[in-house]
Amino acid sequence: QVTIVESGGGSVQPGESLKLSCEVSALVFTYKAVGWYRQAPGKERELVAALSNYGQTKNYTNSVKGRFTVSRDNAKRTAYLEMNDLKPEDSGVYFCNFGLWAEVLSGNLPDPWGQGTQVTVSS
Repeated sequence: QVTIVESGGGSVQPGESLKLSCEVSALVFTYKAVGWYRQAPGKERELVAALSNYGQTKNYTNSVKGRFTVSRDNAKRTAYLEMNDLKPEDSGVYFCNFGLWAEVLSGNLPDPWGQGTQVTVSS
């Protein structure tokens, strides 16, 4: 049974930073792309950032370019999302998952998903 555990969320003011972590139990994570997703209240889950298996290719949604950085440590089976200059519109529950590059970009990934970690940006 694969487990995905996101952590690092919190409540911050606009302009502050957070670093999220995503720990995956499956060794296969090392060979797969990883994606970070955000779900705001009443909205669909959307891709925020994606990273290929060895970190050679990155993809960011336009609203976070220049502010967010996705990275990974395959030895620890962990992915990270460093978020700087946070804005209220960045608020939501952040999830990560992994799979083939096309699957990560589409968000069409099989269960399980983790519980996510809540990010709230408010003054």
